[in-house]
Amino acid sequence: MRSISVDTTYDWQLAWGDRAFRKKTFAGVFFFVAVFTGLPFFFQHIQQRPGILLNDWILGAVHPYNVSALIFICIWTTLALTLIRAYKQPQFFLLMLYSYSVLSIFRYITISLVLLDAPAGLIPLVDPISNLFYGKTFITKDLFFSGHTSSLFLMYLCFSKKIDKYIALITTSLVAILVLVQHVHYTIDVLAAPIFTFIAFKITKKLIFSGQIG
Repeated sequence: MRSISVDTTYDWQLAWGDRAFRKKTFAGVFFFVAVFTGLPFFFQHIQQRPGILLNDWILGAVHPYNVSALIFICIWTTLALTLIRAYKQPQFFLLMLYSYSVLSIFRYITISLVLLDAPAGLIPLVDPISNLFYGKTFITKDLFFSGHTSSLFLMYLCFSKKIDKYIALITTSLVAILVLVQHVHYTIDVLAAPIFTFIAFKITKKLIFSGQIG
């Protein structure tokens, strides 16, 4: 596949003419579907496990408030921007597709290894779209690390336009604070999210794109 920057105008018709691009797209979609098919079963499983209740002094100093609407707005407006960029930039689409799948596998692993109980004072996060992936039971133990924070930070890393990055960085910061306000996550969940996200992003660029994306 020829070297193409993420922010290069390179429409889907032209991209689809590249055999290597088609192969990576099919493989990426299969990878993504395979990862997300197991999510409801995984979440239902981890919800049944006993976990540790952490003594988080930051959460202890914050009275819980329901800020679900603000979290929802931050996430889905940034996602809308991501979909627009994916529509215009096929390489950006591939980068997000693979990176998000790798990031999700990281969460499978970390949530399985770090057994935590829901923070004291947790107020259920109401997000009618995201909750479709969780199954019938409301999930409170998908904690380490924060999926909301990491997803937004991944969008920040994948964006190439400065204005897009500014928007994603602002929404990432807001959601990181808001999930603590609502006691949906521990502080460590939020602090660890950018670290694992950065690693997933770098692995994807190294192994999948190998310098083809600028």
